[in-house]
Order: sequence, then C-alpha cells, then structure tokens
Amino acid sequence: MSLVKRHPLITFFVLTYAIGWGLIPFWTFQAGSPFIAALIVIPLTQGVAGLKELGLRMIRWRVRWYWYVVAIALPLAVVGLTVGLNVALGASVPSLAGVGSVTTVLMMFVVRLVNPGDGALGEEPGWRGVALPGLQSTLSPLVSTLILGVAVTVWHVPLLFLEEGLLQPSIIGGFLLGTLAVTFWYTWLFNHTGGSVLMTIVSHAAQGTIQIGALWPAGADFAQAMLLNSVVLSVLAIGLVVFDRKAWLGPAPPETTTPPQAMPPRAPAPATPA
Repeated sequence: MSLVKRHPLITFFVLTYAIGWGLIPFWTFQAGSPFIAALIVIPLTQGVAGLKELGLRMIRWRVRWYWYVVAIALPLAVVGLTVGLNVALGASVPSLAGVGSVTTVLMMFVVRLVNPGDGALGEEPGWRGVALPGLQSTLSPLVSTLILGVAVTVWHVPLLFLEEGLLQPSIIGGFLLGTLAVTFWYTWLFNHTGGSVLMTIVSHAAQGTIQIGALWPAGADFAQAMLLNSVVLSVLAIGLVVFDRKAWLGPAPPETTTPPQAMPPRAPAPATPA
C-alpha cells in the first residue's frame, strides 16, 4: 500500500494495462479500464477528496459556450477534411449507409457519452482525470502529453490484432500516429476549459460517432483514409503547439493539475539532534 501511495501514476498505468489487456485471451478488450483503474487508485492514494475532485472534473460544464462548439465541430471537421483528401487522391465517394440517419448519429453520440464501456466515458476520466493532472503537477503540458500520448497509443495496440483487416502498414501507421496526435488535442481542450473532463468526453464521443470505417468499410480506400486522418490530426497537433507554445512550455494552470492536498503526505524529516 505504501508503494501505491508513493507511485500513484505508475499504479494507475499498470492497472489500466492489466485490466484493459487482461481479457485479450478471451478475444476482447476492456475499453473502460482507465476509468476502472482511476476508481481503484484514487481512493487508495487521495481518498474521498480525490474522488470528489474527479467527479467535479467530470461534470464541469460551466465553460464558455464556444468550447462546446469547438469540442464537437473540430473532430467532425477532421473527418470531413479526411474524406475530402481521400476522394481527391482517388478513393471512391464514401457511402453514408454505414453512418445512418441524423437521428441514428445523434443517438450514437448520446450513448457514447454515458456508456462506461466505450472510449469516451471509459477512457477520459482516467487519461485526463487522473494521468494528465498528475503528470502536469511536475512536468510541462508538452512533456506530459508526450508521455501520456505514448502510454495511450501502446494501450490501444491490441485493437489492431482483435479487429480483422487492420494489420496493414498504412493502417497500423495511421492508427498509431493518429492516436498519439489526438492526445495533444485533448490536452489542449482540457487545459483551456479549466480541467473539464466533461469537455474531453464530449469531444471524444464526437470523434468516434462518425468513424472512417463506416465510410469505407475495408480495402485500399480505408487504408488510405486512416493514414490521411492521422496526417490531419498530426498537423492539428503541431499547429496547437506552435501557435500556443507558451501554454505548452510553461507550467499548467493550477486547476489542471493534481491538487497538493490530494497528494499523499510525505514522511516527516528526522529530528536534528541538539
């Protein structure tokens, strides 16, 4: 227990991987493992105060209205740009049959917001509610995001083996690069909305509602689209860092870090003999 309290972030990552990958022998993947790990680690290391802080982050809806627009519109714009580039480079015009009606899309979006087994609610309270604030307590947002991005990307790797047809170089490269790049977007959104996990949940849900695989189910068009999507996300990540570099290189806002009172207390120093 003392080891867990001294290394809460390491414990969180180990549990996230263990729970997420633990069901792979049964040919499934626990997408909610970051949230589950958070609910285990926080009570052990931060107590009730830590759980309260996570809960407040998850319902922090009082942000300026335009952040809701950005959180939803930007992921959709990335998909739209990917579609345009893919068609311009010779891919077939995508069919909307796999996406469904507007009502279906809205329903999928709402379900993703409240389903703890889905990537939005299942991941964000862990990645952005626990890992990012903990990393940003001692590291810059840029370094924190690089570390978190690698951890998140590696955690997703089994999905390439569990879903048929993904083991192609362009798909693998696009999947890994895109997962790393989108981490920068979520950090930027989290830090600019006062540490609101709710906003990253909303954006994550929007990103996954219209997926590339629903537009081009398989084949060369899908592989090219995956690679283009990762390029668009990478350009977005680079743009966020370049044009807002002070926010990335300086200390993170206090409300986006782990509160000092929530950290495990240090052992008292030995008394100095008189």
